[in-house]
Amino acid sequence: MFTYKMAGFSGALQLTDLNDFITPSQECIKPVKIDRTAGKVGKIRIEDDGSYLSVSATGTETKLQKAQITLNDCLACSGCITSAESVLITQQSQDELFRVLQENREVEDDTHRKVVVVSISPQARASLAAKYGLSMEEAAYKLTAFFKNLGVDYVFDTTFSRSFSLIESCREFVRRYQEAETNKMAFPMLASACPGWICYAEKTHGSYILPYISTVKSPQQIMGSLVKNYFAEKKGVSPDRIYHVTVMPCFDKKLEASRPDFYSDMYSTRDVDCVITSGEVELMLEKEKITLSDVEDAQLDPLFGGGALVNHIGGGSGGYLEHIARYAARELLGTEVAAFEYKTLRNQDFQEVTIEVEGKQPIKMALAYGFRNIQNIVQKIKRKKCPYHFVEIMACPSGCTNGGGQIKVVGETTPKDRLAQVTGLYNSVQTVNPWTQSDVTSLYEEWLGGFETEKSRTLLHTQYHEVEKMTNALAIKW
Repeated sequence: MFTYKMAGFSGALQLTDLNDFITPSQECIKPVKIDRTAGKVGKIRIEDDGSYLSVSATGTETKLQKAQITLNDCLACSGCITSAESVLITQQSQDELFRVLQENREVEDDTHRKVVVVSISPQARASLAAKYGLSMEEAAYKLTAFFKNLGVDYVFDTTFSRSFSLIESCREFVRRYQEAETNKMAFPMLASACPGWICYAEKTHGSYILPYISTVKSPQQIMGSLVKNYFAEKKGVSPDRIYHVTVMPCFDKKLEASRPDFYSDMYSTRDVDCVITSGEVELMLEKEKITLSDVEDAQLDPLFGGGALVNHIGGGSGGYLEHIARYAARELLGTEVAAFEYKTLRNQDFQEVTIEVEGKQPIKMALAYGFRNIQNIVQKIKRKKCPYHFVEIMACPSGCTNGGGQIKVVGETTPKDRLAQVTGLYNSVQTVNPWTQSDVTSLYEEWLGGFETEKSRTLLHTQYHEVEKMTNALAIKW
């Protein structure tokens, strides 16, 4: 949708080729305010090149100047970014990771050395696997070796933290569904894992839409809780001595990591200190003059239990609808569903699922990817005509495997072909049921004291905040 380069950022942090997030690139502008008072402007004509001409009553034509949008007031592919947020996320790049690693090499006293942890998302791993012609397992092992050769201490997989996010989302949905009749909880429930969507909701629709959004943290931020809370305690290290980096498919994750909600005043540290994208990892490899396929293998570190590479069913955005639908069918309708039939509505990024059991109220859910479809859902909710009980919302068309931070294609490969390749790799990994993962269920007891505890609510859930609008987003045509 918009194109800009953020001053002071790494070379990778340049958003280009965006169309409702992705392609084609367009010049980033905000509408010109036209003064029609005192007969100054008669008619406005739009030229073929997109420029605007004002035509006076006497026929005089004047070309109107476009007002360039800045980082401070842009509702863009990386969310509405304020000047304060831009300062925070300039601290997040591969250069910052290199700086910390260099400082670690220079310190003589280990008490001043940072424990560097890198957590890699499966979508980012799939993008890197596609780029270098690797399988998902090969990419996982070679990325682990690459980071450890740089001086990183531990490399984890965020699929583990996503199991917690999926379980908590399932439980929250059933609770909301059961309490909806008494108006204790807002309904439908909207997914909360996409920070681009959260930015948009907070800064555009504010207090009206926020109660509908799930309170469950994203897999990135739950991994932050695991690393800075559970892992730090197990290693006997203060959380502020851990430098936690995540590798993500999305620039918006930098904004998410910078949220005040994910900062510990006690230890003066963030749950996630730095977010780098798949594209930035590519730049790191180039800087080190390394091709990922040539790196020796190294096993992933097990955060708890085994370190095998696994995935979840339900698509490249984490499978929230799929898991919640199965859990709701069992808990609310008393039936098991082996597979769902997805009905495509407006476009491929807007699909719905209906769970029906004779004699009981059907449960309807939907996938809504991209802002055109998000706008549609939000407007239906505002008009109280939304037919769904749950909506899996993602800002990027086609979801997280098509994130704005993924590696860009070059040469003869088309973006469509690359997306298909990345999606195929992502789906090639063996899936697990988070409810039957023994390491997850064990950690619920050991770390959180079980379900629905004060500690689980504190470490696995978050809150949202209305932000004063700087522009009228309803006037934007997606």
